[in-house]
Amino acid sequence: MTDYTASKEDAMKHRLPINYRDSCSALLIPLNICRHKNLYMPWECTDERHTYEKCQYEDMLRRMKVLAKQKAAAAEEE
Repeated sequence: MTDYTASKEDAMKHRLPINYRDSCSALLIPLNICRHKNLYMPWECTDERHTYEKCQYEDMLRRMKVLAKQKAAAAEEE
């Protein structure tokens, strides 16, 4: 999986809230720029939004796999 994490300087420059500074934060920056430029019109910025949401979904799947492995390891220890 490719990591799309924005640097701390980029996140601060583009005023990303701390809870959005995850592994997809570099994709959120151009999405927010597009949203501001187009006044948050829902039919604009669809490519950027889709890319960001796909990254979020893949990150969730990755975290679920890690949790399943941890649960399996804990069950084997018992």
